[in-house]
Amino acid sequence: MVKIAIFGVGLMGGSLALCFKGKPDLYVVGHSTRQSSVQKYIERGVVDHATTSLREAAEDADFIFLCVPVGSLESYMKQLSEIKLKPGCIISDVGSTKASVNACARSLDLGEAIFIGGHPMAGSERSGVEAASLYLYENAFYVLTPNSSTPPEAVERLKELLIYTKANIVIVDAEEHDDIVGAISHLPHMIAVALTNQVRRYNETNALYSQLAAGGFRDITRIASSDPAVWRDILVNNRDVLLRLIDDWNTGIEEFARMLKAGDLEGIGEAFRTSGEFRNSLPERRKGVIHAIYECYVDVPDTPGVIGRIATELGNRHINLSNMQIIESREDVPGILRLSFRKQDDLDQAVIALGELQYSVHF
Repeated sequence: MVKIAIFGVGLMGGSLALCFKGKPDLYVVGHSTRQSSVQKYIERGVVDHATTSLREAAEDADFIFLCVPVGSLESYMKQLSEIKLKPGCIISDVGSTKASVNACARSLDLGEAIFIGGHPMAGSERSGVEAASLYLYENAFYVLTPNSSTPPEAVERLKELLIYTKANIVIVDAEEHDDIVGAISHLPHMIAVALTNQVRRYNETNALYSQLAAGGFRDITRIASSDPAVWRDILVNNRDVLLRLIDDWNTGIEEFARMLKAGDLEGIGEAFRTSGEFRNSLPERRKGVIHAIYECYVDVPDTPGVIGRIATELGNRHINLSNMQIIESREDVPGILRLSFRKQDDLDQAVIALGELQYSVHF
């Protein structure tokens, strides 16, 4: 029997547990420092066993997954180094920064255990074990960051186990990973927070800012609502990369300022053209490090009962609608009704249903 210990059975750890639980010869143990959480893991059937004892969870484990916040990873690694782990035990994590935890692992005596950094590039706007899903990692990229001294056999064993996630496994250098994820995830989060706070300050003296900021502004700043405690740890952990990226960002903004001052219509147009060309080349349905949203906009007449009819029709077709919003500001928004779904399949079915009902659907 292969024992898999998961520390932190929330969204990420719980979803891993669901991928492994019930599979032949796999036994999943969950760990939390809180007894209430341990009880919840058992009640929800996410793991085979749960405990508040780090030693009990880690001893004799063939695989250990650290699914705790980035700021706690080094503490857990140090605690594991004080336990006699099973020879050949593979320790991995799910953090969105890799260089620091890889360096920590190299500095510790893990005995005959092997650390291989990991980052499944999938997520959700929800959190906690209640949000765990068997399908969270399906078709997502799952990055592994072994170093030059990592035994190839250990990497293969981890990859074989992760087949149960149905993710696409990618091998990347830890520093390269942090550079890339810093640019496509960490920097956008900072920009969204800065932009939202800029408008928040304007709104303190003129409430029209918030009234008119629905639609497009809310969409492009969605990630500004991310968990503050999680993101402060991530950003500080990837500090050096982000400071360099901020310099590059400032250079780009300064170039826009120069073009505006000079009235450089051609330069501004070219900036939009090249960015649009690159963005349009990005895959739409592939899961990424910033979680996808599955939504559409519908033009509906302002008549009584129309929204209820749409919700009822989707319900009759067993299409899971997660949110419905009436858009007050139509700026940059191609419809008056926003429908949100948790899965691409639900969105696809909804578009077909709404088309059959003669509604105009936009994305």
